[in-house]
Amino acid sequence: MADVLAAEETVGNPGINIAIFGVFVLITLYITFRASRTNRSATDYYAAGRTISATQNGLAISGDYLSAASFLGIAGAIAVFGYDGFLYSIGFLVAWLVALLLVAELMRNTARFTMADVLAFRMRQRPVRTAAAISTLVVSLFYLLAQMSGAGGLVTLLLGVKGEAAQALVVILVGALMIFYVLVGGMRGTTYVQVIKATLLLAGALVITVWVLAKYGFNPSSVLGGAADTAGAKVLDPGNQYGISNASKLDFVSLALALVLGTAGLPHVLMRFYTVPTAKDARRSVQWAIWLIGIFYLMSLVIGYGAGALVGPERILGAPGAVNAAAPLLAFELGGTVLLGIIAGVAFATILAVVAGLTITASASFAHDVYANVIKKGEVPPNGEIKVARITAIVIGAIAIGLGILALQAGLNIAFLVALAFAIAASANLPTILYSLFWKRFTTQGALWSIYGGLISSVVLIIFSPVVSGAAVNPATGKSTSMIQDVDFHWFPLNNPGLVSIPLAFVLGWLGTVLTKEKADGDKWAELEVRSLTGIGAEKAVQH
Repeated sequence: MADVLAAEETVGNPGINIAIFGVFVLITLYITFRASRTNRSATDYYAAGRTISATQNGLAISGDYLSAASFLGIAGAIAVFGYDGFLYSIGFLVAWLVALLLVAELMRNTARFTMADVLAFRMRQRPVRTAAAISTLVVSLFYLLAQMSGAGGLVTLLLGVKGEAAQALVVILVGALMIFYVLVGGMRGTTYVQVIKATLLLAGALVITVWVLAKYGFNPSSVLGGAADTAGAKVLDPGNQYGISNASKLDFVSLALALVLGTAGLPHVLMRFYTVPTAKDARRSVQWAIWLIGIFYLMSLVIGYGAGALVGPERILGAPGAVNAAAPLLAFELGGTVLLGIIAGVAFATILAVVAGLTITASASFAHDVYANVIKKGEVPPNGEIKVARITAIVIGAIAIGLGILALQAGLNIAFLVALAFAIAASANLPTILYSLFWKRFTTQGALWSIYGGLISSVVLIIFSPVVSGAAVNPATGKSTSMIQDVDFHWFPLNNPGLVSIPLAFVLGWLGTVLTKEKADGDKWAELEVRSLTGIGAEKAVQH
């Protein structure tokens, strides 16, 4: 294994890789500076003036959604675990149906900037906005640390960086760049970066897919046969990762629940619906996103099994970045240094764009919901809200950098880390969103019990799961897959808490409502229903 590591630590040409990184960063910085010229109000900063078209927003949503977890994590999971890794793709894709059918248009019609605008619409404003903002910050932080970990692993592999201190420095530099995008460009700059990134990602994935298929005579069955020859026939069978024990089978059910229900509760995805001028555009942008995301996940099947066939699970797990290195190593195997550099640039762009989107969502939630509406009660000085949002972005970025370094050094799969963010979003946000939109009797106490119950239960179960401590040592790396090494305080057997925390949050929302003496506001419910279904009263686009 030591020989494998030594061989792959210098994969590609670091000079070419750095040059491609630099070109992307310069282009996106230029776009961000141009976008910043039109940021004059909170609507500009948070929602790009509601002037983004459906096609642009569909690309930006797919850019937000197809994170490093999709490109690096899922490809690696398929290469190493085969069929079980592809379940991530299916779960992420099916989840979009929940978002499209249940929340996309209704959220666009009801809210101004954040998820809390909907949740607090017919409730007591201060407690519900505070709860929703805390939930948004926690979900965004979990998602962010996964992206940061991916960035560190990717650059470590491509630049031949060695040692934990050097890896940590890479994560810090990526985080600093991300904060700069958000501070200067706001939502408009972030959207344009997402559009560019999504285009590059789809084009890069298409090149690798066609190349792999060409090697096997454009016969997908031959690709699967190649993977089975290299990694063993078990990569074609279900249960390679989740069929080992009863606990792992339950973990699979938990993961599936989190993936399918989590998307409709992700704050940074919900916030994208507010950037388009009409509800029709919100619906069309989700349709665009479904097509783009669906095509990408079909390609991920070829990329993953292609990596399993042409690179092999042992080389992937032994490389810096471990399971997340499958796609870059496949690119190097196919097209040498140049293709690796291009794919590395695409992956880097993916991470930067997603973390920028997450950061602006989290900072907007704190500034708009907590600072402007809870602390200042709506009486905010000119530009005060945006100033607080920018300070919040710096704080969130710093925390994400610290957690990302821990996750990187533990060698955790990015797709798995993102699944934890989905589980928290599905537990803390989705039950309250659905009750708020569809249950007339739903009350403030029900909302608070649901949000805090789902949030606390999911986070506590993660802390006391094998994700944080007590997981078995991985023979390929010689380290435990837990975030904290050499200690064991876990008592919850599953890696994903969704199986317990999601039903619990639904029950708490119902229980909190039926046990309170508080009466639901019938007039506000009627207003919410009419507004969410028709779009009457929704904020219009801003003319520049």
